[in-house]
Amino acid sequence: GMTTAILEVSKKVLEAVPNVELVSFLLIMFTLAFGLKMIFSATAFTILEIAWHGLHSWVIMYLYVWPLLILVIWLFRKHANVWFCSFVSAIYGLSFGALCSIVYIFIGGPYMAFPWWVAGIPWDIVHGVSNFIICLVLYRPIDLAMKRILQMIENNPGE
Repeated sequence: GMTTAILEVSKKVLEAVPNVELVSFLLIMFTLAFGLKMIFSATAFTILEIAWHGLHSWVIMYLYVWPLLILVIWLFRKHANVWFCSFVSAIYGLSFGALCSIVYIFIGGPYMAFPWWVAGIPWDIVHGVSNFIICLVLYRPIDLAMKRILQMIENNPGE
């Protein structure tokens, strides 16, 4: 519940800045700490987004793009460090439009999906660069904080 709330608040705080977001970074960090359980949090986040913005094609996108990021990080968690996660975050941001265009293949075919993706490439560049910088700057302090939180949970399981 708390991770979902943090995702939602971080999304709202940066909503006015196009394609700059903390959700990708937070999902990476939360997945490293809590594992595949984060798929439930990502799904709850998507449901909250629907409550705020209503149903649209992006709902389908969110239902696979966020779990995909979680799965990739979980599969490569043994390699997780600031540089690995920063590059994954950057690649994820750069490929976000391509991943989201998959929905449009089913709605309008490749003649709809391809132009939709190409038109968004400048925004994907912003997304990828900002994801890289955010992860590079915030990874170490948040990793340290997450380790402390997990240690507190282990030491005080009943509280």
